[in-house]
Amino acid sequence: MLYPIKVIDVELSRPIQTIKGLEGYMGLQGLVRLHGVPIGYVKAPITNGYCSAQTLSKLILEEHSWKIIHELIKNGLASPQRPEEFTIENLLDVPPPPCPEPLPLVTVAVCTRDRTDDLARCLDAIVQLDYPHLDLLVVDNAPSDDATQQLVQTQYPQVRYVREPRPGLDWARNRANIEAYGEIIAYTDDDVVVDRGWVKALAKVFAENPEVMAVTGLIVPYELETEAQILFEMKDGFGKGFERKWYRVCQGDKMPWWLVAAVGLGTGANMAYRRCVFDQIDGFDPALDVGTVTNGAGDLEMFFRVIKEGYTLVYEPSAMVWHRHRRDYQKLRTQLTNNGSVYSYFVRTAMAYPDERLCVLRLGLSWIWSWHLRRLINSLMSPSRFPRDLIWAEMWGCLIGLTRYQKACKIANEIAETHGSQPLPVVPAKPIVLKSAPKIPGAVAVRTVEASQPLSALTDVTDYTSVRIFVTWKGIPLGSVDIYNDCQIVSVERLVEAIVASVGLGLLEAEFGHNKDIRWAEAIASLKQRLQHSKDSEKPATLPTDVPVSIVVGSYDRPDNLRNCLRCLTSQKSLRKVEIIVVDNHPDSGLTPPVVSEFPSVKLVSEPRQGVAYARNAGFVQAKGEIIATVDDDVTVPSDWLEKLIAPFTRNDVMVVTGNVLPLELETSSQCLFEQYGDGGLNRGFNRFEANSDWFERSPSRYVVPVWLLGGTANAAFRSTIFSHPEIGLMDEALGPGMPSGVGEDIYIFYKVLKSGYTIVYEPKAFLWHTHRRTMPALRRQLYNYSKGIVSYHLTTLLRDRDFRVIPNMLIDMPGWHVRRIKERLEHRSTHPIPLILVEIAGNLAGFWSLWLSHQRVKRLGRSTPYIPVHQRPTVSEALLQEVSSSDVIHSTVANSLQEI
Repeated sequence: MLYPIKVIDVELSRPIQTIKGLEGYMGLQGLVRLHGVPIGYVKAPITNGYCSAQTLSKLILEEHSWKIIHELIKNGLASPQRPEEFTIENLLDVPPPPCPEPLPLVTVAVCTRDRTDDLARCLDAIVQLDYPHLDLLVVDNAPSDDATQQLVQTQYPQVRYVREPRPGLDWARNRANIEAYGEIIAYTDDDVVVDRGWVKALAKVFAENPEVMAVTGLIVPYELETEAQILFEMKDGFGKGFERKWYRVCQGDKMPWWLVAAVGLGTGANMAYRRCVFDQIDGFDPALDVGTVTNGAGDLEMFFRVIKEGYTLVYEPSAMVWHRHRRDYQKLRTQLTNNGSVYSYFVRTAMAYPDERLCVLRLGLSWIWSWHLRRLINSLMSPSRFPRDLIWAEMWGCLIGLTRYQKACKIANEIAETHGSQPLPVVPAKPIVLKSAPKIPGAVAVRTVEASQPLSALTDVTDYTSVRIFVTWKGIPLGSVDIYNDCQIVSVERLVEAIVASVGLGLLEAEFGHNKDIRWAEAIASLKQRLQHSKDSEKPATLPTDVPVSIVVGSYDRPDNLRNCLRCLTSQKSLRKVEIIVVDNHPDSGLTPPVVSEFPSVKLVSEPRQGVAYARNAGFVQAKGEIIATVDDDVTVPSDWLEKLIAPFTRNDVMVVTGNVLPLELETSSQCLFEQYGDGGLNRGFNRFEANSDWFERSPSRYVVPVWLLGGTANAAFRSTIFSHPEIGLMDEALGPGMPSGVGEDIYIFYKVLKSGYTIVYEPKAFLWHTHRRTMPALRRQLYNYSKGIVSYHLTTLLRDRDFRVIPNMLIDMPGWHVRRIKERLEHRSTHPIPLILVEIAGNLAGFWSLWLSHQRVKRLGRSTPYIPVHQRPTVSEALLQEVSSSDVIHSTVANSLQEI
C-alpha cells in the first residue's frame, strides 16, 4: 500500500519556508531549483503535520551541495557582469545569463482529444508563459463533440484552434507543423502544466546553438496523491535526469545501440523542433502513437530520426513541465501496456534503416531480459511494492507491439486516402544551416580560454570536429577539456558547462590559492549561511502530550526482574498519560500478581497460552495508547527512556521505533560471550538510522533483508494502527520465545512493516540495560533458540510472503557463515567457542521441525484476539448492554428448554 506524497517547489534564491498543512501525507518531495534551474529532488519527512525550513535546508545541503556550487560557478562564468571577487558568497545572487537576442517566434502546440478539464489546466499555465514571442495553438484531434472548440474560443481568445479530423496523435502533430507560425515548434500534452520559463529555456538552446534541431526537457510529477501516480513515479516516471545532454552522430554512421532505444532522450509531452527539420526528414509517422493500434512511440521514432540523419538533439532540464500522472490504477495498467509500443518503433526502424537491424535486434532482446524478465524474476524471488501484474502488463504490451506496426500502417494509408493529403505549410520554414566539412579530417582545434575574463563563443572552430580547450585563471593553467563540436561554433553556455565539469572548484582554488578541501569547506559554509537563515538550532520535535502511550511487559515467573522493571517504568519522566500493562504468561504459578499489586497504577492481564507473541498480543489488545511500547521484564530503564523512544512518531510514516540494548553487567563468561554474539549481543550501535521500503527493496535478489539489524522488541514502540492493518496485524504466535520456534516474532513484524511501505527508526538515545544470561547452560539454550528462530523466521517469509531469497540464504550463506567462524576460531582470530557454534548449527537444523511444531500448537490453542482500534471499541455501557443481551438470550434458551421438558 502506498500513501500520498506532497509535491512542492523549493527555490533556493528565496528564503526556504516551513511547509505546513501536511496532515495526511506520508512524506514530502521537493523539486530543488536555483534561479529556476532544477537541481534535483529532496525527500523530506513530515513532522506533526509540517516540514520545517531547517529540515529542508539540511537535506538539500546533504544531497545537492556539489550540484548547487557547480551551478553557481556556471552562472558566475557565463554572467556578463561578474562580481569583483569570485566567491560562493558573491555568486549566490548571480542569476543565469539572459537569452540572446533576437528571440525566435515559438509556436506552442497542444494536441488534445476530449479532455477539456485537463486542457483548461494546461492552457491556464500556457497563457502565463514568460516569453515575448508566442504563437499558441490547440489541435483538436478527431473530437467527439465541440466542447474543446467552445472552451478555447470562449475562455482563451489568444489561443488558435484547429480541428484535425484524422484520428491519431501524430496526425495532430503533423497538422501543428503545418499550422505553426513559429520557426520553433514546442509540443506538450493536455495533461501537463508548463513551467513559466519553459519556452524561454527551449528557445535559449536553439538561439545559442544553430546546429541544434530538437530539444527535449525535464518532466516532473504534478502530484503524487494516488497509488497509481506513486507507482508510475517509482518506475522512473518521465524524468530523464537533471544534467544537460547532447546527442549527435555523423550522418550515415551507425548509432550506438543505447541511442537507438531513444527512451532516454525525452518524452513527447516536452519536446521542441526547428520547423525546418521536418522539410528534411519528414514529419511524424502517423502509424505510431496514441490513437493508433500501436498506442505510442511516435516521439521516440522522431528523436531517433533526428539523430540518425546527422542532426543534434539536446536534453535541457531547465525546460521543465509538470505532468499529471494517471490517478486510476486501471488507467496506469493500460498506459504501461501501451509502453510496449516501443517494439512497434523497433519494427519501424528495422524496416526504414536496414543498417540498424542487428542493433535493433540486440536492443529488443536485451530490453526483454534486462528490463522485463529481470524485474519479473526479482518480483518472483522477493516481495516488491511494484505490483507484478503491472510487469506482466508491460511485457504483454511488448509482445503485441511487435505485431502492430504493419496493421497501423495499413490503417494510416486508409485514413490518408479518405481525408486526402495534407495541405501545404502556412508559413515557409527557414532553411537549415548546413554543416561545413572539416578541412583536415581528424584534426583538433586548440584554444586557450582565460576564465577570469568574460567568455565569448568560439566562432573560429567550424573547420574542426572537436576542440581542445586549455583553461587558465589569471594566467595559471588549470586543466583542459575536449568538446566535440562537429564543425559548429561552441556557444558560451556549452563552453561554461564543459569548463565547470572539468575544473570545478579549481577556479576558486586559483582565485584564492587555497587547496580544494579548504575551498569546499568554505563553499559549504557559505551555502549553510544562506540556506539556514535562523541561527538558532532547530528544537527536536516532540510528540504532543495528549497522545496516550501504553507500555506492555510480558513476564513468565521472574518476579524479582519484573519488580525492578516496574520500578523503572513507573518512574518515567513524562507529562502524558502512560498506561503500563503486565501480561502474566504463566498465571498458574501465582508469582506475578503479588508483584503487580505493589504498583497500583499497573494493569495485570493473564495469558495462559505460553509464548512471547501470545503475551504481547494480549497486551496490545488491551492497550488504549496510540503508541504501544514493549520491554522485557529483565531490563532496567532510564527515567527519560520513554520520551526519547516515542519522539520519532511525530512523523506519519514511522510505524516502529527501536532503541539500543546495553548489557547491565558483564560479570560471567556467559555474559561476555553473549556480547560477542552477532558483533555486540543486543547492541545495534550508537548511530541513528532509518529503514523504509526503499531499504527493504534495496537488498539484491540474492540476499535476504537484514531486519535483525533494526533491534528487537526488548526495546521498541509501535504505532497501534499497524495491529489492525490488513498487511501487518499482530505478532505471529508461531514465532518467538516460549514456542518451539525459539525467536523471530519481532523481526517478522519489522519485515511486514517495511514491506507495507512504512518506516522503522533505530534511535540509540532511547537505550536501556539488559541482564544477560549468567550461566553457560542458559546461554546455550538462548543461542539454540536464536538459531532455531532465525530459520523459522526465514521459512515464514518464504511460505507466507513468497520471499525466495531465503533459499540461497539457508543453503549457502548460513552454512558458509558457520564455516568461516569455525575457521577463524581455529586460526585464533576469534574467541567464540566452537561448541557454541555447534549449538547454533544444531539450532538451525532444528528450525524446520520447530516451526512445524509451533504451528501445530497454535492450531490447537488458537490465534490471539484481533486488535480493535480504541475508537472502535465498545464503551463500558455498550459492553454491559451486550452482556445483558447475551444473558437474556441464555435465560430465554433455558426457559424454552424447560418448557419443552
